[in-house]
Parts: sequence; C-alpha cells; structure tokens
Amino acid sequence: MMINRLETLAARIDERFGEQMSRVASTCRELTYELDKDDLLEIATALRNEADFGFEMLVDVCGVDYLGYGCDEWTTDSASGTGFSRGVELKAVILDESDEFDARRFAVVYHLLSIQNNIRLRLRVFTGTSNPPIVNSVVDIWNGANWFEREAFDLYGILFKGHPDLRRILTDYGFIGHPFRKDFPMIGNVEVSYDSEEGRVVYKPVSIEPRTLVPRVIRDDNRYSADLKDAGDG
Repeated sequence: MMINRLETLAARIDERFGEQMSRVASTCRELTYELDKDDLLEIATALRNEADFGFEMLVDVCGVDYLGYGCDEWTTDSASGTGFSRGVELKAVILDESDEFDARRFAVVYHLLSIQNNIRLRLRVFTGTSNPPIVNSVVDIWNGANWFEREAFDLYGILFKGHPDLRRILTDYGFIGHPFRKDFPMIGNVEVSYDSEEGRVVYKPVSIEPRTLVPRVIRDDNRYSADLKDAGDG
C-alpha cells in the first residue's frame, strides 16, 4: 500500500539523515522534506546513489516566491462571481528593494522519482538572505536539471552556482526583471509591437491599465477528506 511505502521511506530518511532533513506536513499523502542549502549536494547525491533510495530521475525543478504569502489582494466575500464586475481594486504591490531578502522568501523545489522503487519525493531548499538568491546547481547529479535551473533563473532570478550555462530560456533578449517574482507587475513594464514606419519591432511603456480579477476560490477539496482517505487506504 502506498501509504505504508511512504512511511517506510520516511523512516529510512529519518534514520539516514537525521536533523539534516525535516518533514513538511502534507494533506494529500505526498512526502516532502526541507533541507539547508549547504546540505543540498550531499543529500541529493546520497538520494540518487544509495540503494535504500535510488532516486535516479529528477522530474522537475521549480522556483517559489513567498513574498506576501498568506495575504490576499482581493476580497471574495462581497465581489460578484460573473462578468467584469469581478474586477476589484488592486492593493499596493509589496516591493522588496532591500539589500537582503527575507531568509524564507525564495525557495527551490526538487521533484524526484525512483523508478526502481516506484516512489516519489519532493525536496525544498530556501535560498537564504542573499541578493540575488543563490543555491548550488545539481546538474552534476541529475543532468536533466540544466534547463529546469535556467527556467528558475529566468523567471525568479535565482542563481545556481556551478551551472555550466546559466542563461535566460523563456524571456526575450534584453528582458529586464524576472516575471514570476511577486513584486513584478502583472501587466509587465513594456509592450512590443511592429512599427511599419520604422520597419522593425519597437518597445514602448506598457499602456494596459492594472486590474485584478477575483478568482474562483476552492476552499476545500473533498478528495482529501478523512473518510475518502481512509477508504482509499483499505
């Protein structure tokens, strides 16, 4: 049974790594651990090489920006659920222009798969206070991290020490900023169009009016209710 296999893996991790890895609570039976960025390479190598783990595949690497985490920019109690009236006044964007970031603002998340053991594991590493944020590259451990780390660099501005070719991969040449950061404007900074008179593509200050739409909020998901989880474990 999956739940027993996950707990067996969790017990092995606790025995092997002790306080180097701390388990993150989950409501959907997924195994996630948080670790210090200085321990990343050592732990990642062990998780790949040691027979008790065998995580030979890195499925994904993604960045996370926790700026303003837990703070709503809209109110869903009184807003309409349809049409343009769903638009609400945008609250002030939280800017972070300090020399150092909050230690738990930026994180890098690694999704691992053990094919031989048919089990998955997630690791989360916070980048600390450094500006720009930086962690070690895992390209030498999982070569597939190459493009994933470039994506996280492009979208979040996270640097990966030791990456062989850390360049932008999604945004345009000369793009300024990192569009997945929470303090990057949703409308962007510039707009691009073709100028027939000049015969080239030109960049101009963005003319879109900032506007926020109230999303459809799912406050609960019955797939993770206690009754259904118990039934699925049977």
